Amino acid sequence: MAGARKILRVKGQGIPLRGDDIDTDRIIPARFLRCVTFEGLGDHVFEDDRKAGGHPFDDPRFRKASVLIAGRNFGCGSSREHAPQALAGWGIRAIVAESFAEIFAGNGAALGLVCASAPREAIDRLQALVERTPSLSIEVDVEARRVLYGGEGFSLSIPDGAREGFLTGSWDAVGTLLAAEDAIGRAEERLPYLHGWPAGGRP
Repeated sequence: MAGARKILRVKGQGIPLRGDDIDTDRIIPARFLRCVTFEGLGDHVFEDDRKAGGHPFDDPRFRKASVLIAGRNFGCGSSREHAPQALAGWGIRAIVAESFAEIFAGNGAALGLVCASAPREAIDRLQALVERTPSLSIEVDVEARRVLYGGEGFSLSIPDGAREGFLTGSWDAVGTLLAAEDAIGRAEERLPYLHGWPAGGRP
């Protein structure tokens, strides 16, 4: 589809985030929800957690990471779109976790943020490997539903609807609309409440 960006795979370094049930209040604290746009949210991702020190999002070894490796029920809590927006603003393009809160995963898919789940054993192994070797290249293959790294890999679970959206580019609502500009114009011409009514009158 012209104008829509397909996401077949995401490749980059990883960042390990230990712990389960990491909610949206932790990902982006509520005081940042007053913003008019999402610009700059990436600077405040995990801001309160990072104050304790030693957070992976402050570790210079992971600063170029684009693949987040997380635990169970990631993104639970409120339905705020700001959470995946903040992660994307920081540079995350894919998240591999044991499981996700459904609304978070849906919000992520609408932004082109790939949310893929895998068994706990595979997550633990990949987190440990990235902690030892931060420069490790990780590839999240959306089409094959696999993650590949260092000659190894494991299967991923990606919801069919989200996967189809990534592979066709239809996740990008704005791109889809722009690609259909001519068809939208033709439909507009057929609408009687936009064209053909007497000024101030009714049909």
